[in-house]
Amino acid sequence: MERRSAGIEAINFYGGSTYVDVTELAQYRQLDNERFANLLMHEKSVALPFEDPVSFAVNAAKPLVDALAPQDRDRIEMLITCTESGIDFGKSISTYVHDHLGLSRNCRLFEVKNACFSGTAGFQNAVNFVLSQVSPGAKALVVATDMARFRVAEGGDALSEDWSFAEPSGGAGAVAMLVSDTPHIFSVDVGANGSYGYEVMDTCRPVPDSEAGNADLSLMSYLDCCEAAYRAYERRVDGVDYRTTFDYLSFHTPFGGMVKGAHRTMMRRICKAKAPAVEEDFGRRVAPGLAYCQRVGNIMGGTVFLNLLSTIAHGDFDAPRRIGIFSYGSGCCSEFYSGVATQGSRHRVRAMGIDKVLDDRYRLSIEQYLRLMKENDVIAFGTRNVELQLDVVPEVLDSIRGTGRLVLERINEFHREYAWI
Repeated sequence: MERRSAGIEAINFYGGSTYVDVTELAQYRQLDNERFANLLMHEKSVALPFEDPVSFAVNAAKPLVDALAPQDRDRIEMLITCTESGIDFGKSISTYVHDHLGLSRNCRLFEVKNACFSGTAGFQNAVNFVLSQVSPGAKALVVATDMARFRVAEGGDALSEDWSFAEPSGGAGAVAMLVSDTPHIFSVDVGANGSYGYEVMDTCRPVPDSEAGNADLSLMSYLDCCEAAYRAYERRVDGVDYRTTFDYLSFHTPFGGMVKGAHRTMMRRICKAKAPAVEEDFGRRVAPGLAYCQRVGNIMGGTVFLNLLSTIAHGDFDAPRRIGIFSYGSGCCSEFYSGVATQGSRHRVRAMGIDKVLDDRYRLSIEQYLRLMKENDVIAFGTRNVELQLDVVPEVLDSIRGTGRLVLERINEFHREYAWI
């Protein structure tokens, strides 16, 4: 029987227009130095009032779509947006994304919400669509887009401890992936999946624009799922060895310290490894995936794919390498799966110049950052009418004008209207 291939044909990341130095932010918030250091964070992308999940998604996906010949563009027959930053309980943001990308109307479009697992849920759906061959040669576009917006609570005496430590790690960004039967970037190991999930109230969004949860419970659930999902994978794939089967490991990365703790736990429980061996293995197989995440923060459903991008960009792919991937979403659902990247994958990813993309963001001062927190109140879930002020930070507008990015211009009777600048 012919072996079918599926995976990521092309991929792109969009990390917004601005960032804040999280060490500077932690000092301003007077966070405990030792606890903050354990986050392993350097910078985080910050969403401006005129940036939303739709604009992020379109700005991530447009270069992929523009690079396709017209006949290939029309073979995008499925568009999945993956987010926990939705803007309507009924209308999918995929409709806006579809419109601004100019995709064919003969396209299935819908939205997936499942906390930080949403990106993997959308990706696996797309992979199975391609493998099914119900429409031979068809492609699927998957876009994971999210942002953490922190607001100042009027009348509050102080920030809660959990909120304070979530703030430096909560980022903004989008990852767009073209999924097809020509997986130039990442070819999935078909059928090599282990899933694990159960009900837990670790982290949630009980109201649309605010997060809540239990940080300690979230950590324990993440660790529990990491081992259990891998064990499920192990039962389905013969001869798997956590230490030797995977050349690299990509984890969902709420912050680097959480990944380091999970990997340490896995090495101790599964491989019975001692501290020096664990540290060496972390540096060799896991650390390459953290570089971009440390500069962007947690972008929820897209984070595991940002980690994958970083792994491919910073790893050694002179020969094909197998990457094990752990995806987790609060609430909870998790999955361990795998695939192969090659030297060609690395060339394509490095050609994206993600380091320069991150370097080109405008660095916000703490004063500007605090002002943005207040300005973000002008738009929220359910906003009916508003005209966005594009020059809330004039220096940012000057830096992105003429780059052809999509921004939110106004909301008119709940309908979001965008403009290219």
